[in-house]
Amino acid sequence: MSDAVATGQAAAYESYEAAAELLRALSAPIRVAIVAELGGGERCVHEIVEKLGVSQPLVSQHLRVLRGAGVVRGARRGREIAYSLVDEHVAHIVADAVSHAREGT
Repeated sequence: MSDAVATGQAAAYESYEAAAELLRALSAPIRVAIVAELGGGERCVHEIVEKLGVSQPLVSQHLRVLRGAGVVRGARRGREIAYSLVDEHVAHIVADAVSHAREGT
């Protein structure tokens, strides 16, 4: 096997690892819901709490996971932090997954 082929295979595997990490970050239904909500634009924690009907500590905990995975970022807006998606592709992945799940029901 040539070095170029081996390098290409290693790069492909790294892409698969990164994709798997993204899917792990999205593995909780609440995180899917948060990403779906952020697909509509920047939101503060209290807006996500109101929309999803869950507690603020729960939303904050899951935002921490999503931030750690590089899915969302936060920007200070006065006393609040507004969260947004780092990459809009993630919103499309979530929308497609939700659409697919609804087709099966």
